Amino acid sequence: MPTPFRLYNTKTRRVEDFVPQQPGKVGIYVCGMTVYDRTHVGHARAMVVFDAFVRWLRHEGWEVRFVRNFTDIDDKIIARAATLGIDPATLAQDEIDAFHRDMDALGLARPDDEPRVTQTIESIMALISTLIERGHAYPAEGNVWFSVESFDHYGALSGRKVEDLRSADPDQGKRHPADFALWKAAKPGEPAWESPWGPGRPGWHIECSAMAKHCLGDTVDIHGGGLDLVFPHHENEVAQSECGNGTTYVAYWMHNGLLTMTSGQKMGKSLGNVVNIEDVLRQLPAEGVRLYYLQNHYRSPLPWNAEALPEALAMLSRLYEARDVAEAMKGSEDPERVAAELGEDAQTVLELGRRFPERLDEALREDFNTSQVLGHLFTLARAVNRFAGHKKAGKRGGPVVAPALAAFRMVAERIGIMTMATADFVEEVKDKRLAAAGLERAAVEAKVAERVRLRQAKQWAEADALRDELDGLGIVVMDGPEGSRWRVRLDVAAET
Repeated sequence: MPTPFRLYNTKTRRVEDFVPQQPGKVGIYVCGMTVYDRTHVGHARAMVVFDAFVRWLRHEGWEVRFVRNFTDIDDKIIARAATLGIDPATLAQDEIDAFHRDMDALGLARPDDEPRVTQTIESIMALISTLIERGHAYPAEGNVWFSVESFDHYGALSGRKVEDLRSADPDQGKRHPADFALWKAAKPGEPAWESPWGPGRPGWHIECSAMAKHCLGDTVDIHGGGLDLVFPHHENEVAQSECGNGTTYVAYWMHNGLLTMTSGQKMGKSLGNVVNIEDVLRQLPAEGVRLYYLQNHYRSPLPWNAEALPEALAMLSRLYEARDVAEAMKGSEDPERVAAELGEDAQTVLELGRRFPERLDEALREDFNTSQVLGHLFTLARAVNRFAGHKKAGKRGGPVVAPALAAFRMVAERIGIMTMATADFVEEVKDKRLAAAGLERAAVEAKVAERVRLRQAKQWAEADALRDELDGLGIVVMDGPEGSRWRVRLDVAAET
């Protein structure tokens, strides 16, 4: 049987036991991109959160059907395509291709279904026709409007009152200020489809109702997206779908918090404060970005500033360092005996490692708390690094750190952190940090080799001067019994 879990439901505003419609199966629909421009780090939070959530569910034995859509026709797409002098369909396809490159680079699995608005027009028109027949929608001046007063529960998801609302759609034949467009009459030069109400295209909200129904049926187990979508988008989806399908649209609403700037604003293209994920991934390994998103609970706001990603990379590096020293420890004695003889640090590592699986399960089963998981993981990593300083840890510590190594593997399997070999991680960090700093690897390695030669020749002053030069470039040189190693300081970054 799959692992039971609990989830915060935006609809009820409380954490609830998850009960699927079909035993062992979960249908998840997440609102995807409106593809008029590149994916920024705000968008990518939702992508990483739901990728990790789906990964964990599948690991726990759930059969998941994961759906994430593309809005490939929209006012913004039409406007930007006109600015660029290209066809809106060409722009949309180019941006979908770019999105896939970015998500692949982030290491995310593709959804089971990726429906597009332009491929779902017939289903959209069928749902609109049903809403008109049932008295929940009405045509006017080539548009079709949803009547919010026809749905008694309108506003329940977001906690808003109909009398206080006005939709952003222009008042072309609307009966109530909050009525919203299901079908938009065509304007000259815009893409359009023939319909019973005249040529036009779908409104924003109806598309997700139709695509979710097409892929997952009348009721969706879990519907996800950013917190900024609760109103009006998800509120309108509920109204359309429940009036059109005659049943509950979504059992559990799962919303991730937003990235917030130091000013308290959310990140958004309209605000001019975006950082594209494509640019970030040129500078940082994907796992560093993933850790940044998962270090906070998915429902919490996530602060963004210039130090955010370097700090996440430093945290990830400490995890890999702890795993590296643990993997190097030897020994095959009884772990309790070794821990008792090597002292308190050894006993702490053994206890934390053994308790970690239970703590991980408790955290993820209670509203997918990756923040708590990572908190336990960092506590364990710090304990491993303290224990590594014991003079006998290298020869006898293997049995003591074995549970810690198992814990590191569990985190890799369940939420996708620490999935790389340590050597591969170190080399990727070097390559991307060098690129961020505008440095060539060959030039750095030549300077490090020259410093080694100077030290061997006992030209200490010259060697120290070269070390200072490297330090000024952000290169840290570490001398040891096996020679000199180097890394790029994590605070050396390109501007974002």
